[in-house]
Amino acid sequence: MAAVRVSSRSGLPTLLIYLGIGVAIGQDGIGIKFDDAELTQVLGYAALVVILAEGGLGTKWQEIKPALPMAAALSTVGVAVSVGVTAAAGHYVVGLDWRQALIIGAVVSSTDAAAVFSVLRKVPLPKKLTGALEAESGFNDAPVVILVVAFSAHGPIDPWYVMLGEITLELAIGAVIGLAIGWLGAYGLRHVALPASGLYPIAVVAIAVVAYAGGALAHGSGFLAVYLASLVLGNARLPHWPATRGFAEGLGWLAQIGMFVLLGLLVTPHELADDIWPAVVVGLVLTVVARPVSVLVSTAPFRVPWREKALLSWAGLRGAVPIVLATIPVVGEVPGSGRIFNIVFVLVIVYTLIQGPTLPWLATRLRLGGPEEAADLGIESAPLERLRGHLLSFSIPQDSKMHGVEIGELRLPPGAAVTLIVRDKASFVPLPSTVLRRGDELLVVATDPVRDAAEKRLRAVGRGGKLAGWLGTGGG
Repeated sequence: MAAVRVSSRSGLPTLLIYLGIGVAIGQDGIGIKFDDAELTQVLGYAALVVILAEGGLGTKWQEIKPALPMAAALSTVGVAVSVGVTAAAGHYVVGLDWRQALIIGAVVSSTDAAAVFSVLRKVPLPKKLTGALEAESGFNDAPVVILVVAFSAHGPIDPWYVMLGEITLELAIGAVIGLAIGWLGAYGLRHVALPASGLYPIAVVAIAVVAYAGGALAHGSGFLAVYLASLVLGNARLPHWPATRGFAEGLGWLAQIGMFVLLGLLVTPHELADDIWPAVVVGLVLTVVARPVSVLVSTAPFRVPWREKALLSWAGLRGAVPIVLATIPVVGEVPGSGRIFNIVFVLVIVYTLIQGPTLPWLATRLRLGGPEEAADLGIESAPLERLRGHLLSFSIPQDSKMHGVEIGELRLPPGAAVTLIVRDKASFVPLPSTVLRRGDELLVVATDPVRDAAEKRLRAVGRGGKLAGWLGTGGG
């Protein structure tokens, strides 16, 4: 917790502080010896599942929907271009053999979900850009893991068309399973009242983990499955949603902390000296050449302004995920795997220090700040199973346009009504002429058939005021 505070005050990426903690208590620090790469890989995968679940739960469908084609291109075609360019640099410039170069190219071509989610939520970018970057970071782990495993296998590397077929099949299986489990889980949670509100966050995370397990057991992409299942759950307006988001965010922080500290503990700093220069060279090619070229190729079919292409090129943030993936060749005992791990570790540290802190500055220089919007309502829902209804509760934020609207002007659908208002620590039953104010807490009762329509109307009024329908402000 102290490290989070230090990070927020100093501007240093949280990743580096946690890695530093791991290094400080490791072999070259306090002296704790830890070299179990296999355990690190297992726990790293588990942490990545939680981080992808938290990212999917916090991603709004209406923001990433317009950017899905571009995100899909970035996470497939873009990854392929980035792997090729980076591997060529590793082979011809640094002198690595082709297997080592391809492994490094694949490992570092995945943008880190934790880094992207944490940075983008602080940078007010246009929704299309934010959606593209979030969806890309959620999607590209799947093909990269498949490539790293294929390159790390003993024996000759499969032809490119065989690998392409395997990647396509695994992604398709993972997508189908993730969407199916997410939909079934959302349907169940919306229609079955659990005995305690605290069970809903646990159930949501459990469903996300089941999606990963289902995808992996079916020989599909478990990472894509967990992200898509969480995306469906996060946009399904589940009961007790604010509590669920808080719980998932806490688990995400715990996963990041544990993963970063463990990776810092695994590395041996005095062995890094010989690999600093190769890491800087490979990282420079990745950042200045491979990522921009992959963005140009991937966005060619779309009309993307040059400013947005420039930001997409610089926003290919790396974090702990490449370091976790670098343990795959170590566990597989690939020749030179120790050097691969050290190069990736140094590369991530150096370019995290450069890219993360400068991204907000670049967004400002490119004039890509997102527009100010009215604050959305944090509506919490509790199902009334026996009464076939729902309780919707929320507070009116300071920036909400619901301030000044009369109860009658909400125009809720028949079957929904505002039953109670808490204002200045006093509660009362409102009249149709009661004027809503900032800070009011409202309790709305809605029958099961109109629950979604009532919530949509409330969100629309919160964004557009009493003329929300006329102004085209939807509640999606």
